[in-house]
Amino acid sequence: MSDVPMQRPRAPTVLWELLLLMIKIAAIVCALLLIFTFIFGMFRNTDPDMSPAVADGDLVFFYRLDKNYASQDTLVLKVKGQKQVRRVVAAAGDTVDITEDGLIVNGAVQQEMKIYVPTRPYEEGVRFPLTLKEGQVFVLGDNRTNATDSRVYGVVENRDTLGKVMAILRRRGI
Repeated sequence: MSDVPMQRPRAPTVLWELLLLMIKIAAIVCALLLIFTFIFGMFRNTDPDMSPAVADGDLVFFYRLDKNYASQDTLVLKVKGQKQVRRVVAAAGDTVDITEDGLIVNGAVQQEMKIYVPTRPYEEGVRFPLTLKEGQVFVLGDNRTNATDSRVYGVVENRDTLGKVMAILRRRGI
């Protein structure tokens, strides 16, 4: 054996530990940023058109990757630069009509849960009946009296939607 004393490994310095911590925090922030940019989305609802299901001020979380919508799905879309939350009432292949009797999909008057006012057509807007093509949905706000929805701007292409609502976080009236 040699007479050379064994050297102990040097303990990491505080500066080195802080640098490693900052790298880990940056990696986590980048991962969250990527997830909430490409897979999930979040925004604060600012209109009362989906009341009482989604109120003004609620945080809405949505999933961007599923664009196969069915009736009663709640989705996020962008119309004229503004994000909106609306409920799908008809999808591809359905025929929609709104008369004095209310909302009619494929010839049947719809009895919708938690819709407290009748669905009426607007004087200005689209003409009914409408038959939806593949990749289209017809959306309405739950507050049917004054909602800006497909009765005004027509059918919505699936590619123009942002995603399906997963969760709503109440910010008011808790």
